Amino acid sequence: MAGTATVTLSTREKLERSRIAAAKVAQLSTPQKNELLLRIAEALEANSPQILRANETDIRRSNLAGAMRDRLLLTPPRISEMAHAVRQVAGLPDPANQVIEQWTRPNGLLIRKVRVPLGVVGIVYESRPNVTVDAATLCLKTGNAVVLRGGKEAAASNQVLAEFMAGVPGMPAGSIELLDSSSRESVQELIRARGLVDVVIPRGGPGLITHVMENALVPVIETGAGNCHIFVDESADLEMASRIVLNAKTQRPSVCNAAEKLVVHSRIAEKFVLQIVRLLTEAGVEVRGDTETCRLVPEVSAATEDDWSEEYLRLCIAVRIVPSLDAAIEHINHYSTKHSEAIITASEINANRFLREVDSAAVYWNASTRFTDGGEFGFGAEMGVSTQKLHCRGPFALKELTSTKYQIIGTGQTRR
Repeated sequence: MAGTATVTLSTREKLERSRIAAAKVAQLSTPQKNELLLRIAEALEANSPQILRANETDIRRSNLAGAMRDRLLLTPPRISEMAHAVRQVAGLPDPANQVIEQWTRPNGLLIRKVRVPLGVVGIVYESRPNVTVDAATLCLKTGNAVVLRGGKEAAASNQVLAEFMAGVPGMPAGSIELLDSSSRESVQELIRARGLVDVVIPRGGPGLITHVMENALVPVIETGAGNCHIFVDESADLEMASRIVLNAKTQRPSVCNAAEKLVVHSRIAEKFVLQIVRLLTEAGVEVRGDTETCRLVPEVSAATEDDWSEEYLRLCIAVRIVPSLDAAIEHINHYSTKHSEAIITASEINANRFLREVDSAAVYWNASTRFTDGGEFGFGAEMGVSTQKLHCRGPFALKELTSTKYQIIGTGQTRR
């Protein structure tokens, strides 16, 4: 396939190919990029049987279970969802080369601030093969070349996905490169390739993200873990609260926007905790709790200090009872990973305080944390959820994969 890198190429050679390709991808028009995206969507659907066979190989070899297996697994509906997301990206406005603002100086100089591609974007990620498609298509839409370094557990899936995408007619060679995942050396080469790679985005567990952050010479956009909280305030509609908690915990427990901790106001604890523990238990969720929770519901396991910081990524939740909104905000800001938090309340005053004072990327009032997602925010596919404050925060996609430059148009001006 024309765009696919030869397997025998070294990491350095693939990065050099990407550097060359980045200049070519940046020159593609919006209609050209959209046509390539539509061809990718068609290729995913047309080659679904081969993709599923490769994924079956990965599943069999990995011996993963629970959340990690679910992240690795591809099914016909999931491939259809990936193709649908690609078509959504094709239909979104292209941020590349947009004029953000412009003005004329007293000396007659016209100054324009314009969005431009980042260049070569490196992605280091674990067992989710859908990231291979999301990352490649978002980078293509914004005029970037992409270098993908997935986890070894998804090697076969990533290989066929990258080949089908890179091989669509018209794709510039080197614009989608997949690195060898059999050793950590390729990660080190990627994250230290200053001058060849413009930015690296790690997606995965805390160990992977910490390793990239501590060892990279290339700028990093950090996508953090999701120790997400829901606070049920004293004025909450308890039926609504139950629906939201169950959805946030059980709808897909293996993802970073699933709720991991439940904080309950003490004035409603006796009624609500009994109700929600029963519902969670019936849904197969292991419930752990602080001393007061265990007193109210003796069958709940006692939470340890480590529980309050852990991202479970499985059907498990820890419950803490607090005496006030202040205590809830303090607890969440102390233990949160700054991803997504929610308050369930009828009080607009309390809701607005929570929205202002909780220091996380996404903060909800009367809604599930499961909405922290590029697709749900209207971005199409997402590159990840950033928990840092520079250069982007929260779900990020097209605009965040661009930088800016200034274009200055004169009529012969010189500076005195």
